Amino acid sequence: MTDTDYGHDLLFGTFVTPVNQPATQAVDLAVVSDRAGLDLVTFQDHPYQPRFHDTWTLMSYAASRTSQIHVSGNVLNLPLRQPAVLARSAASLDVLSGGRLELGIGAGGFWDAIAAMGGRRLSPGQAVEALEEAITVIREVWAADRPGPVRVDGKYYRVHGAKRGPKPPHDIGIWVGAYKPRMLRLIGRVADGWLPSLAYLPGGPADLAELNRHIDGAAAGAGRDPAQVRRLLNVGGQFAPTGRAFLDGPAEQWAEDLAGLTLEYGISGFVLATDDPYTIELFAAEVAPATRELVAAERGATAPVGVRPA
Repeated sequence: MTDTDYGHDLLFGTFVTPVNQPATQAVDLAVVSDRAGLDLVTFQDHPYQPRFHDTWTLMSYAASRTSQIHVSGNVLNLPLRQPAVLARSAASLDVLSGGRLELGIGAGGFWDAIAAMGGRRLSPGQAVEALEEAITVIREVWAADRPGPVRVDGKYYRVHGAKRGPKPPHDIGIWVGAYKPRMLRLIGRVADGWLPSLAYLPGGPADLAELNRHIDGAAAGAGRDPAQVRRLLNVGGQFAPTGRAFLDGPAEQWAEDLAGLTLEYGISGFVLATDDPYTIELFAAEVAPATRELVAAERGATAPVGVRPA
């Protein structure tokens, strides 16, 4: 295992557009992802977008139509989702799905649209503070075994006397979408995972090294092992008979490209943005197993096995 590989088992998933016309398209693609054997299906969350399904309703319906795959927002819009209620919603869906919910969450960004829906407009710094408070609220609500009610005296979220529970049946991962140093440091301190998009990195994969350093430094400063933070990545590309560019070529080249992201930058979750059933099936049948094989060979049979957050 390399110094830049955090050792987690690999996850493969899809990033499906939550369009509401055709009405069941997003759910049907979740079913395709599940039957193909992928680990995760995710949906963006823009509650102000009338062309999209409400993401929480969509995730619930998709979970009821699938049997193995985990579901997540990618990422949920915190300014329009009150954290104490979100915590109960997440725990309930985790209970109903048999432990198949992950909590991808973001601080918000499209503030005009958020304000138009009645949300609070925040500065970037305020949004980071609010997200950290919200994560505290969510974890306190989930902590059903702790004595006494929830009490969080935050600047943006104050919860006094709320009852705890229900307890999720598995450790739900809180994965944060972020790019700026302050948010990355928050992830290092308090989150379970980092979920950016490769398309938003101006320098491409090479940017991941510097962004990881922010997370790692904050984790160490908080007394955490940086390997406690899973690194996921939304990716896109196309399959072609011959290699033409990064993630643009045959399945075996995709596997080499993704394995490189694991070994060089610690990425252990690959979420493919596609609404094409054939692409989903090819990604699951050929890219995922080949990538796992390449990473396992590089890590070696005696390398320590990382703990895989569900």
